[in-house]
Amino acid sequence: MRKISRFTATTAVTAISAVMFVAAMPAQAQDEPAPADTSGDQLETVATTDESGERVIVVTAKAYVPQGASTATKSDIPLVETPQSVSVVSRDQIDLLNFVDAQQAVRYVAGATGENYGPDLRFDFIQVRGFPPKQFIDGLATPVTTTIFSNGVDLYAFESLDILKGPASVLYGSAPPGGIYNQTSRRPSTEFGGEVSLKYGEDDFKQLGMTATGAATDWLDLRATVMVRDRDAERDFVHAQRIYAAPAATVHIGPDTRLTALAYYQYDDVKGDTNGFLPVQGTLLPNPNGPIRRDVNLGEPDYNRYVRDQWGAGFELEHDFGRDWKATINARWSDYSERQDVLYNAFLNADNRTITRSIFPYAEDVKSFGIDGRMAGKVATGAIEHTILAGIDHRTVQNEAFFGFLFAAGGTIDIYNPVYNVGAPYPRPAADIPYADQHLNQTGAYLQDQLAIGGLRLLFSGRYDWVDLESFGTAKDQHKFTWRAGASYVTPSGFVPYISFGTSFEPTLGINASGEAFRPTTGEQWEAGIKYDGRDLGSDVDLLATAALFQIKQQNVASASYGPVTAPPLGATQSGEVEVKGAELEFVARIRNQLAINGSYAYTDSEVTKSEVAVEIGEPLPVTPKHKASLFADYTFQRGGLGGFGFGAGVRYVSKSAGSLPGPFNAVVYTSDSSTLFDAIVHYDLPDWRFAINGSNVFDKRYVARCAGPNNCTFGAGRQVIGTATYKF
Repeated sequence: MRKISRFTATTAVTAISAVMFVAAMPAQAQDEPAPADTSGDQLETVATTDESGERVIVVTAKAYVPQGASTATKSDIPLVETPQSVSVVSRDQIDLLNFVDAQQAVRYVAGATGENYGPDLRFDFIQVRGFPPKQFIDGLATPVTTTIFSNGVDLYAFESLDILKGPASVLYGSAPPGGIYNQTSRRPSTEFGGEVSLKYGEDDFKQLGMTATGAATDWLDLRATVMVRDRDAERDFVHAQRIYAAPAATVHIGPDTRLTALAYYQYDDVKGDTNGFLPVQGTLLPNPNGPIRRDVNLGEPDYNRYVRDQWGAGFELEHDFGRDWKATINARWSDYSERQDVLYNAFLNADNRTITRSIFPYAEDVKSFGIDGRMAGKVATGAIEHTILAGIDHRTVQNEAFFGFLFAAGGTIDIYNPVYNVGAPYPRPAADIPYADQHLNQTGAYLQDQLAIGGLRLLFSGRYDWVDLESFGTAKDQHKFTWRAGASYVTPSGFVPYISFGTSFEPTLGINASGEAFRPTTGEQWEAGIKYDGRDLGSDVDLLATAALFQIKQQNVASASYGPVTAPPLGATQSGEVEVKGAELEFVARIRNQLAINGSYAYTDSEVTKSEVAVEIGEPLPVTPKHKASLFADYTFQRGGLGGFGFGAGVRYVSKSAGSLPGPFNAVVYTSDSSTLFDAIVHYDLPDWRFAINGSNVFDKRYVARCAGPNNCTFGAGRQVIGTATYKF
């Protein structure tokens, strides 16, 4: 395996660090304070009595309705002024709705869908505007696997999840045109606080979570976060364990400089799971023998196993120069390793009740390093105020993956009456066939300026990336310039209309029929909409609403229509184009510290417009429903005997979507079920305690989330009821 510390990485790190440290050193004597620390726990419950002596319990959730998200602009430009759609799922929303993972967290977000493979215990399967988004943590790309843009770090680790919709390459480099999602780690705070949380629910779901933060000295703040989960699954004979630990420390080097160290470790062990792979007959289509049970396990409980180890360690250095100028460097080293042995469905036999199984071992290791250094500040030129951002980032990734495959070597099993270990011991082939051998070096320089002229805001962003990509011995330089331009107008009433155009690029693994490395895919998006910040409605009203129209086009899409089915595709063509058009409406509100509302609607029309595979043309993108709508409301009583008691309910609708694209390896495309699901919650809050029972899909609707092929169908998540007791301090 190559060493990750190549010359390009060393050069970039040295340059960024030297510039920032030298700039910061003489400025430490400034009198202006560093930015206020807002990283502490936001949810607070206070018990008081009014003038009549009546007991009053008020639950505040300051972060429920977001005000800003640095993901969109890497600066402090307010969300309402950003000429691009951004959805923020805050920690307050995560806790109220009891989201367990990121794919659940997008349930009430417009334009994003999750759980496309049902309740997967390993990864977060998310689509944004028709494309799987790239995952970032604290603004740096995660060491995702070759085939899935997710590393599965637990949602308990984060303060918020931001979804930037549309091209994001101008600030983040290589990324798909649908967008990215960025998760912000829990940070240390000077203010002492924390929680101990215990959960128990269906499928023997057990979880203990703890986080605590506070000042150790007048110059050192600490935080520790730990989570342990032990659970079964909806499928029989599946058991999963997860351990997560994250220490963090902030050193206040001076009045204007602070260094935050962040680290995490996560271990996953999932035993007995096949992760779906059910036949289409009996799930999406009728079977003469009847429907297949949702909890059936067609693998081998004593054979199938998935194990993952991953860790990350890095820092964030911030220096405030005063006069609205700040420098930031954040960096992270990451290591990701997964191993899998799975015995799964290969095909359904003629009797429509037995399947023949194949064996598939898989192993992948990803090592990465990322660093981002930037300066941001404000300057006035006459009547124009500029908010300027300039930065350089660098990313190095080393990825190696191997697999094995024994077709039809796992014997047969009756899908209606499975009996295990009939052919045991089953062979365990080595994962020794190369699946990925990738080395990536990416360096990007970016510049952004927001011009404020009265109520008018003009945003211009540009970036140039130098990408050195080597895959299976084939090297390719994929350099690219990307840009974004937008305009918005802030009206006195709080309405902000906007329009923007942005571009994206993403390196493509593989070679074409001539043996040449692929060109990067490119994307562009037009977006227009209006945002509304309703905080002027009153001090006890928080409201953010957005409406958007967009059109995305992606070019240079590779099609594996020729040559073997491998990854990367060999002998494929690269002439495909995709178009996605849509409309989105989303709002989040919290009124009088009693009523919380989340609502969204999205219309997404996707189409393959060009392809060497003729049957693809005119077809929609997989797992991209045309319609998605959701609404959730929660109310908490404040006075009398019911003070502190609350309840809520939600409804979610997702229309049908294709499970795959047609082609030589997918003669038939299967369309998943539409679904209308209901959620509910009851909770009781006291100054130090919170008790809640959350239910999702409370009526236990049976539906198929996706059929990627005739033997690769997955049921959607069934009913999940979880009780939570949380002690806050």
